[in-house]
Amino acid sequence: MSLGDDHGYGGEPGRTSDGFGGSGQTRTRLPGSADADIYGGARRTGRSSSRSLMTVVGVVVLLIAAIAFANQGGGADTPPEAADKAPKAQPTAPSGVRPVKGNAGGIPTGYARDEQGAQSAAANYAVALGSDGMFDKQRRDEIVNTVYAPDVAVARRGDLDRVYSDEKFLTGIGLKPDGTAPSGMTFITRFNPVGAKVESFTAGSASVSVWYSALFGLAGEGSRNPVTESWYTNTFDLRWVDGDWKVADFTQKDGPVPVGRDQAASGAQEMADAVQQFGGFTYAR
Repeated sequence: MSLGDDHGYGGEPGRTSDGFGGSGQTRTRLPGSADADIYGGARRTGRSSSRSLMTVVGVVVLLIAAIAFANQGGGADTPPEAADKAPKAQPTAPSGVRPVKGNAGGIPTGYARDEQGAQSAAANYAVALGSDGMFDKQRRDEIVNTVYAPDVAVARRGDLDRVYSDEKFLTGIGLKPDGTAPSGMTFITRFNPVGAKVESFTAGSASVSVWYSALFGLAGEGSRNPVTESWYTNTFDLRWVDGDWKVADFTQKDGPVPVGRDQAASGAQEMADAVQQFGGFTYAR
């Protein structure tokens, strides 16, 4: 997976293009470019204060109910028949197992050869491939060599170099021809996994889907490409190579996309400060 043509950045709104990160069949779209409403209806306008108050009250009630439900079961005094009917753990429920054994250039590596390890690898590799490091040649090579299987990395590097050195692409997303942000601007690209699930698994290969939100844009006064949020699901084909999971290919699709709340967008400086001050996570089950 990569940004660049994979995400159609710099293209016309709603335009799709073949990706370089996967098999060439991956088609993605510029975050936030969809003209249609989220669920097919008319785009929402501002709500009245009473409607907003009802929404807040409803959320609080749901949270209280969820907490009460969580505190009911799972204890030593829970009857056997009740315990049998308790909800099963979700695919990304915490297991308590250490997720990785090491790192390579800041990217978690050394995953377990099981389904948990494959999910952790896919989530962390999605974060690395969606980072601003992909816009720097040296850092990009480090990411590609760490994330992809060796034979795939060789094939991908040339394609990725062409994408990330394309002046039209870079200027189209608001960057300078050398891939850096204009003076006074902060370039933001960050993938935030929400969850992962195993589609198929063997000792030597795995298919793992990662659902994530993507932040992308330039934070700064007068930015023509302000930071927006989009949602995607990437399905990674992983191979077990030299004692670790590596990416062999991937496909991407839009969504699932949640309906936005009535929150006002933050200012450019607040957004830039948040991304710089809040670090990322190592993802694991």
